[in-house]
Parts: sequence; C-alpha cells; structure tokens
Amino acid sequence: MAEISDSPPDSTKSMSENIQTHTTDSTSEFDSKTMRKTKPGIKRLIMSVTVLISFILGFPFLWKSIEIYRAPLPFDQIDSFSSIIESNPLLFPCRFRAIFVGFNFRVSQFEVGAEIRSKMSELTPGASRCGCDGNYSVSADEVKNVDFEGKLTGSDEEADEFVKSVVNVYGEDKTYSVLVVNEGEEVRTVIGKYRHAWIVGKVSEEEAVLRVAEIFSKVFVNGGSEDGSIRGEFMPVGSDGRIVLSFSLLNADPRDWIYDWDFGEIDHTLLQPVIEALQPIADVTVESQVLYHVPKSSFSYWDDKHGSHIFSTEDLPFFVNSNEWHLDTSVAAGGRSKVLQLVVYITSAKECPLQLELPNGEISKTNGFISPMWGGVVVWNPQSCIKDLQSKDPVRHMISPQDLEKLFEVLMGQLRQLLGLKSDHLYVGESGTSILLGSERGFTEWELDVLSRKHFCFNLLSCATTLGSLSRLVQSLPRMIIMDEIGKQVKFSLEAAKSAQTNATVGMYDASAVSSRQSRSLAEDAFLHPSIMSISYYSFEHCFAIYAPFFLPVIMHVLLAALREWKRYKQENRKYLAWKTKAKATS
Repeated sequence: MAEISDSPPDSTKSMSENIQTHTTDSTSEFDSKTMRKTKPGIKRLIMSVTVLISFILGFPFLWKSIEIYRAPLPFDQIDSFSSIIESNPLLFPCRFRAIFVGFNFRVSQFEVGAEIRSKMSELTPGASRCGCDGNYSVSADEVKNVDFEGKLTGSDEEADEFVKSVVNVYGEDKTYSVLVVNEGEEVRTVIGKYRHAWIVGKVSEEEAVLRVAEIFSKVFVNGGSEDGSIRGEFMPVGSDGRIVLSFSLLNADPRDWIYDWDFGEIDHTLLQPVIEALQPIADVTVESQVLYHVPKSSFSYWDDKHGSHIFSTEDLPFFVNSNEWHLDTSVAAGGRSKVLQLVVYITSAKECPLQLELPNGEISKTNGFISPMWGGVVVWNPQSCIKDLQSKDPVRHMISPQDLEKLFEVLMGQLRQLLGLKSDHLYVGESGTSILLGSERGFTEWELDVLSRKHFCFNLLSCATTLGSLSRLVQSLPRMIIMDEIGKQVKFSLEAAKSAQTNATVGMYDASAVSSRQSRSLAEDAFLHPSIMSISYYSFEHCFAIYAPFFLPVIMHVLLAALREWKRYKQENRKYLAWKTKAKATS
C-alpha cells in the first residue's frame, strides 16, 4: 500500500518538467520578424484595389465624355477620285464635219477627213488635258449639183440660218460643221452663232482643207484664243458657282453735271438673255448703283492733235481710286461669290473729253479697259463738255437708250474678255481673217461650249484639290470635329463629280457644267464648314495637359497604395506560411 501511495507524486513532477521544456523550446524557435501565427487580413487590400478598379472603370466614361464626333468620310473614294483627275485628261467627244460644194477631190471623202484631222493635230501640237478629245472625229462630204447662188451673199444673219438648215441635213445637232462653197472671187469666212461656219470664194482644195482645219481647231476647240489651256487665276466664278455683276455709274464731279440711267430697262432687255445663256456655267445675279464724287487717281494731259484729254495704258493701274470708289457694297462681297465690277465713269468738265491712248498711239474705240478677276471700266464723255455756268444747281441728265445700248455693248465685250473669249468680232488666223457673228444672248452656242468645257475642267480640278486637302487635314488631326453635314457634302460632291464625268463622255455640255459646278461648291462647303475649326476642337496633347493636373496626382497615389498593400499582403502571408511550416515540422 505504501509503495502505491508514493508513486503518483513522482510522475506528476516528471510530466510538468516535460511540458515546461517543450514550451521553452517552441518559444525559442518562433521569430516574429519572419513568422506570424495568424492569417493576414485582406480588408485593406480589397479597399485599395477597389478604389483602383473604380478609377480604371471610370476612365472609358471620362474618355467618352471628351470624345470628338467624327462622321465617316470616304477617304478611299477621295484618293481614287483625285488620282483619276490628276492622271487622266478631262475630254469631251467632239465631232466635226466639213461639207464641200463645187470641188472635185481626187481622193475619197474618208481621206479628205483624215487630211483635215492631220492638219488639226499640226495646229494643236501636244496632248490636251482638257477640252476636246485629241483623237478628233472628222468626216467630209462632197456635194455636187447644188446651187447656192445668192444665198450666202446677202446679210450674214440670213446666211447663218440658211447654213444651219444645210448642215442639219448632213450632221447631228452637236456636230461642228464648216460649209465650203467654191464660187465667187473674194474668199470670205464667217463663223456663225450656232455650231457652224461657212467659207465662200475661189479656193484650192489644199487651202480649203487648211482653212477648215484652222476653224475647227483654233475657233471651235480653243474659242479663238492662242492658248486653249485652263488658267485658274482667270476663272471669274466664285467657289460657290456664283457671279455677281455689279454695275456702277460714277459721276466724277456732280458739281458739273449729274447723270443717271434706266437700269431696270437694261436689265430686262439686255442682261436677262446673257444671264440665261450663262446659267449652266454660273448662277449670275445683277445689281447696280450710282455714285457721286468719285474722281480717278491717275492724271491726264491735253493733246492738241486729238483735241481731248489723254490718259495712256501706263496710267491704267492708277485709274481706279480705291479710296474714293466704294464699289464693294454688295452683300455678296464678303462671301464666296465672285463680284465683277462693270463701271461707267463719267468725266468731269475739266477733263472732258477724256480718251484712252493705246500703245500704238491710236485712240481706243471702246475707251475702256479691263482688270482680270476684278472687272472693267468704260470712260463716257457727255456730248457737250461745256458746263452750264448759269445754273447754280448741277444739271441732271438721263443717259439716252441709244447711248446706254452702246455702253452695254462695250461692257458685254469686257465681260466676254473676263471669261476668256474675244471681245471683237474678228478672228485673225494663219489662213486669213474670219468674221465672228454675235448673238442676242451675248454668247454664241460654240462659245458656250468652249466655256462649258473650260469650267468643267477647272471645277473638277478644283474639287479634287479641295477634297484631297480636306482628306489629308482630317487624317492628320484625329481630334477634329467632323459633322454629319460635312460627310454628306463630301458624298454629294463625289456623286456630282462622277455625274459630270459621265455627262462629259456623252457630250452633254450643259449637264456636265452644272454637275461640275455643284461638285466644286459642295467640296468648298465641306472644307470651309464652321464646325471644322470650332472652339471645341483640341488636340490630344491639349486634352492631356488639361486633365493631367487633376487626375494624375490622385491616380498615382491610388496606384501606389494598391501596390503597397499588395506587397504588404504577400509579405505577411509568407510569414504566416513560414510559421505553419515550422509548426508542422516540430509536431
């Protein structure tokens, strides 16, 4: 019994010592710097990452709020159109027909047409990029046993109508024709007001072929000018396809006399036919004004030989007094319409009569001059240059209808010159002088064809240049505003240009001129749209410079905080894993 009672105290003491020894060993092996007994919390990490994600998710909404609207533009179509215009000539299919009466050619009519075509090519060397197709379609007909006696020797107007009836039998309406009648002695050449001409007189076959070829190439194709190329700086049509004819009557010194005009009657009788004739080429509007106290800037001198005051061509650059001549009063002067000034200058008593001396020493028959792209001036001297000294008030006069008609005949000649046509009624060529018949509309049919071809080419070239510039500008500035209206204007401009080219290939002059004018106008409207350079436009660099001071400091702190919390969490988690590994190893 005693042995049993003594043993438990010894066992208890031994166990207590073992437990104490184990605890001491475990404590001595735990390092608080590299281990931790509890799992690290993720609340701080979740909060940091949540704030960072909210910034990232909010960035697309911020980008959307500052997004610039850009309507899609057909860049590929613009590039294709520009390359086609630059590489391919803009040509019309022109057809020519020569009708010979009283000749006895030893070769066939086909060979005669080929000879005329060869002469035309010699007269217009080099490939044309605009106008009539250089591969001329020329046909020849030889008519015998037809009596033209007396029908071409009367008035030119009657002969013109007769020739029209003759050529309509042999050719189509849009065919340029020349009727050559080998009878009589004196050779006379007349260019009609339609699309035909006639030559009457004793000419040889070779001379007849040369004369016909010259009329075809120099008159019907080039409009009677030496250079048939398109010069953009001398195309007095606004980019919107409009021309404003501003007629001004200037009284140099109203203390001497005051003149007025009945412009309404002139507008109705003389100008309306001109406006209708030019309608396919440009939308023409007319305005008028009467100004007073508008002296000229240049000086004149008295010439006893001519019995008048003289100003020479050297004085023309100084004739227009821009300080006193307030001509640009039109509402269209500030827009894209082209304003052509047509001025009638009434001299004062101290310079009456005033005449223009030409470089050859002769006096100008029209007593006027033009300034390209600006307009023209006609100096008009009253019939009596003596001032009425008995009257205290200036005497008021009305320009007579006969004088007005003469003045407007000169002004219309100046308008023709401004448009690139001849102002007189004669064409002097290598084979002789030809008479150019005028038209009551101011422009003959073949002249309107020449203008249509020139403006068709100029408009399409200008359209291609403008659209190409717009395409490069838009692609170089990705933050530029492009409204839907601009996209529609570009689309319609390309469609109008395509329609103009299609109409040109079938010889539809009026339709091609109208479509080309629309294409250029729409291209200019798109390029000059107010929204392109509005105040809302800014580059990406500008956008970054504005928003960076607000968002960059905040998002940098948020990003650094999230990275720091992620680094801390990984470090504390490694401590916890190290303690668990150590604990498993000791157990």
